[in-house]
Amino acid sequence: MTSGDAGSVDHTLDETRRGVLRRLLTGTSAVPLYFAIGRVLLQFAVNLGGGYGIFRDELYYIACAEHPAAGYVDHPPLSILMLAVSRLLTGDSLFALRLLPALASGGTVFLTGLIASQLGGGRRAQVFACAAWCASPINLGMFTIYSMNAFDHLVWAIAIYQYARLLKDPSPRRWLFLGVILGVGMMNKISVLWLAAGIAVAVVLSKERGALRTPWPYAAAGVAFVLFIPFVLWNLTHDLAHLEFIRNATALKYSGLTPWTFASGQVLIQNPVNFPFWLSGLVFLFFGRSVRTYLPLAVIVAFAFAILLVNGQSKSEYLAPAFPPLYAAGGVLAGKLFTAGWRVALGRTYLAAVVLAGVVLAPFALPVLPVESYIAYAGVAGIAPSTAERQRLESLPQFYADMFGWEKKALDVAQVYNALSESDKRKCAIYGDNYGRSAAIDVFGPRYGLPKAIGSHNNYWLWGPRGFTGELVIILGGALADKQQIFDSVTIAGVSAAPYCMPYENNLSIYVCRNLKVSLAELWPRVKHYE
Repeated sequence: MTSGDAGSVDHTLDETRRGVLRRLLTGTSAVPLYFAIGRVLLQFAVNLGGGYGIFRDELYYIACAEHPAAGYVDHPPLSILMLAVSRLLTGDSLFALRLLPALASGGTVFLTGLIASQLGGGRRAQVFACAAWCASPINLGMFTIYSMNAFDHLVWAIAIYQYARLLKDPSPRRWLFLGVILGVGMMNKISVLWLAAGIAVAVVLSKERGALRTPWPYAAAGVAFVLFIPFVLWNLTHDLAHLEFIRNATALKYSGLTPWTFASGQVLIQNPVNFPFWLSGLVFLFFGRSVRTYLPLAVIVAFAFAILLVNGQSKSEYLAPAFPPLYAAGGVLAGKLFTAGWRVALGRTYLAAVVLAGVVLAPFALPVLPVESYIAYAGVAGIAPSTAERQRLESLPQFYADMFGWEKKALDVAQVYNALSESDKRKCAIYGDNYGRSAAIDVFGPRYGLPKAIGSHNNYWLWGPRGFTGELVIILGGALADKQQIFDSVTIAGVSAAPYCMPYENNLSIYVCRNLKVSLAELWPRVKHYE
């Protein structure tokens, strides 16, 4: 190749790159891209500030990431694998921990805009859809911490966008890709089964049922199942641990929830000013002539809603991943209604109201205010602290209270542990009554010279006693009488207190317990606590 030919190739490549960039910044994906960038930058700003600290479940996720497996008691393995890789590449800072959820927030709003475009909406529709999605408190808060839920939202958005494209242009490739998305999604959170079931019902009930005469829907289901097999096998070899966890959580942890709290909660968590927007989007998907092809998307949402409603004890947030098509359809309808004259002004006014309401509600979903300022703000707004778990609260909702006090627990336990003799330290186990306490020891303990913790809650029970015998155990929390029943000697060696944490996590006694009356190996099967 001559130098002139090489120069021509480089010039062609440069033109191609510029063309791709130009289409990205000015084409149908431009509006969603700008919203995605803005949403990610907002989350980055919150994360750089540290919020109120590391969340209880994030500690547990970090502990799980140190135990690679094909499954865990309370969740499939994908989010844990992703966290392990993320920690390896970016480290353990709070910003690094929450990097992937921040990116997932951008991806989800980007896909919401693309769904609006797929439904026939232009830029105005995309602005409405993306702005309304961003102004939803649940869509602000869900990506604030590292959890499988952030990626669940992204998976639903990808799958629904892919299915919408398939409705317009069926092809074997699209079916297989949909199967991959659903399989990967189920390895993150099994609630994707509701999405898969909704798609199946939509295919059967719509004119697309003709696809059932081809092998491709079945191939998609087969691909999804193959990808999900590792978690199925893990459960079969661990006494169906995840099913036991779900059963216990429903019966105990969420027993105070009702179909009414689930249904009515959608209005608040999605921003009350958004209610007519997404509700009209649902109606539009069901009855709008211009979007008749996409009626199956409404069936998917309705089916997911019905499953969760019939369950009777579903948290309102469980339906949140299904909302992108409603926001997209609402955007398309708004683009048709607010087109000229006074209607444009009306549309802009409504959009401004949505955004303003989102800003007003943001401190209840994003930890952007100093904690004392938040408490004062909530008091002025008349919004009381809330929880879905029937727990007593004080000045903070559980979502924020669970970000306080964890390192203090490790420090307080370390003071007791380091007062022991060297021979006692070598045989001393540290036990936490729940995975938050145990994981606090695991994550923060090494900097204070603590060994890894043991516990009976969820995966901590599976990880076992770690070789300890029960001759000497430091226990964080719980009742004195319970310890005296199973140990020969129990001493309260300290108390761990921290402001703003959940009341049941405050003023915890730290017990030094000696000589377990039965062997720890004998006791362990009786202390299992999946919930």
